Amino acid sequence: MCKIIKKAIGLLAILTWLISPAAAESFEGAWAVPEGYQVERVFMLSRHNIRSPLSDGDSMLGKIVSGKWFDWSSPSGELSVRGGLLETSMGQFFRKWTEQAGLFPVNYQPDKAAVRFYANGYQRTQTTARFFAAGLLPMADITVECHAPLNAMDEIFKPRLRFCNDRYRVDVLAQIAGLGGTAGLNGLHADQLDALELLMDVTGMKENAVYQSGEYGNLLENDLEIILKEGSSPDLKGWLKTATSVADAMIMQYYEEPDDRKAAFGHELTEDQWRMISGIVTAYGEVLYSVPLVAVNAAHPMLETIRNELTAKGRKFSFYCGHDSNLASVIGALDAEDYTLPEAIETHTPTGAKLMLVRLTDAGGKAWYDVSLVYQSVRQMRGAEILDAANPPVKYAIRFKNVQVNEHGLVAENDLLKLLDEKIDALTLLKEEYTTEAAEKDAA
Repeated sequence: MCKIIKKAIGLLAILTWLISPAAAESFEGAWAVPEGYQVERVFMLSRHNIRSPLSDGDSMLGKIVSGKWFDWSSPSGELSVRGGLLETSMGQFFRKWTEQAGLFPVNYQPDKAAVRFYANGYQRTQTTARFFAAGLLPMADITVECHAPLNAMDEIFKPRLRFCNDRYRVDVLAQIAGLGGTAGLNGLHADQLDALELLMDVTGMKENAVYQSGEYGNLLENDLEIILKEGSSPDLKGWLKTATSVADAMIMQYYEEPDDRKAAFGHELTEDQWRMISGIVTAYGEVLYSVPLVAVNAAHPMLETIRNELTAKGRKFSFYCGHDSNLASVIGALDAEDYTLPEAIETHTPTGAKLMLVRLTDAGGKAWYDVSLVYQSVRQMRGAEILDAANPPVKYAIRFKNVQVNEHGLVAENDLLKLLDEKIDALTLLKEEYTTEAAEKDAA
């Protein structure tokens, strides 16, 4: 079965290549390599592409939402057909870009050291990596590494807490409460009230008998509970979890359903209103993975992996495929400046987005990194548009606090590696700090 899937993905990539219109000869704007620089290496940490909802119609989603959900092309939680097409197109775009940039020759067939593809155990992450690989290197037989059973978490991708005690938990909860300003968790809930009202109106939840029964809580009341345990990923209960399940399914439906009204259960929503709904999911990711004390803890093995990949001998291209939790925790751990992504309804970690680190050398041989988030715009995703130099994906520069960039927006390699080393060491320092504090308190 695995061989059949590989052949089908490869055929799809080649067919897409053959029917694609000829790309422009040069890449401009954000995609142009600065004059005097040479691309040497690319690292990508990708979120999987479009998947079906994590719950099917017989679960909560089917019970509290009155409208009819999209008839998905894949089982619950798996990559959709459109998701595969979009990821192949993204791979095809980077095939052209890497050739133009001089990183890959045409029809490149790399040796094992030159490229590495690694995916988490879930079907949606493995297939995303396979589709991208087929688009990027259609003449090569690429193996996607996976070191976990199907639909299980690989330790590198699992955003679990490697350390947690009572004193640490108190400080984490304080950081999370700070997301809501002076009002704390009540402020966080108040910030989402308009979006929650919109979500309930569009889905018909207010008139739904099952929702009215209270079995799944009341989204308009703040009953948020944060769960932090050593060895487990951060979790929560209450309004944000329920609302995120519904909002996430609606976002995926919006990408899949070409009819705007059907995507919104018969309503007409503006793109700003879709961003409001998506903001619920963004808040979920911020609460669970982005605050500093959690981010350096949950992202620790991925930070180590990135550090190793950036210095791996002979490596030209690395592609790791995981989840929005991986992007959120890594970006949070590295102290990225606040950002809101354009041309997206998911404004922090869009479906299919890639954190891309491009190593370049200047004329004097000094190494630099271009750090960005790359993703397909809403228009490109909904239209399943072919990407090329004339219609590239969005490339948004990521900046890190207290890290300087040059006139081209590039970070010196030494500064980036130093930042990674500091954030990798942060977990050890965190353990020492909170363990010492706990011991001193007990002694007193």
